[in-house]
Amino acid sequence: MTASQLIYDLHCHSNASDGALPPADLVHLAVEKGVDVLALTDHDGTEGIMAARQAAASLPIQLVAGLEISVTWSQTTIHIVGLHVDINNTMLQQGLARLRDYRRDRALAIAHRLDKAGIPDAYAGASQYASETMLGRMHFAQFLVDQGHAKDTRDVFKRFLVRNKPGYVPGNWADLDQALDWIHGAGGQAVIAHPARYKITATKLRRLIADFKACGGEGFEVCSGRQHADEVRHLATLANRHELLASCGSDFHSPAQSWTELGKITPLPASVTPIWSNWPVRH
Repeated sequence: MTASQLIYDLHCHSNASDGALPPADLVHLAVEKGVDVLALTDHDGTEGIMAARQAAASLPIQLVAGLEISVTWSQTTIHIVGLHVDINNTMLQQGLARLRDYRRDRALAIAHRLDKAGIPDAYAGASQYASETMLGRMHFAQFLVDQGHAKDTRDVFKRFLVRNKPGYVPGNWADLDQALDWIHGAGGQAVIAHPARYKITATKLRRLIADFKACGGEGFEVCSGRQHADEVRHLATLANRHELLASCGSDFHSPAQSWTELGKITPLPASVTPIWSNWPVRH
């Protein structure tokens, strides 16, 4: 089977960050969905990679060690996916430790704001849904849904956790060049996650892509989940214009979220060069 015939999903999350499934279960589900190459890209950590590797070793799937690093760029939170990283790299792990410390402080600040809005004990409540090393907004969202404050996690973000809402705390994450240094220092490729999803203008998106390339970035997600064809064509044009590679991923978090499904991704246009174009194909 050639690389062009394989099904790639290069963006998903396990319960090592804000996903619902343990890493091994995620790998098994990916096989059921027909995925051939899966990148586990948990937020700001690589704790789930070893369990995912162990599961993948006996299954017809190739596991790519990845992660998704939170970045503050131009006062906007951006996510950078790292693919094929060495999870034992010291510089990478030191950087991730700093982000984990900040994430804990931010979670305390979110809980304080929610308490002022009349929702007590949010930190303890959200912690019940989180791993030991990663407490994020999705865990607060799950807590708020289960407490009856919103109908689903999307509703939580819209009403509580975005700018100008009661639980919003602005991010102070890694700088763009820092994140790329960590990924490249660990031997990986850097990819802008879901570029069409950020609440920025078209001009600002082009500036983000230009800054990313200037820092040595390799590509961005031309296809994220079941993206509309017009959006895909526009992103493909940007990828070619900036001479960047194209990636794709579902951004899967949970089987309960009907809007994302492992392996269900709009196909990359033939006009782009895939991020995996120089990867070895496992037979």
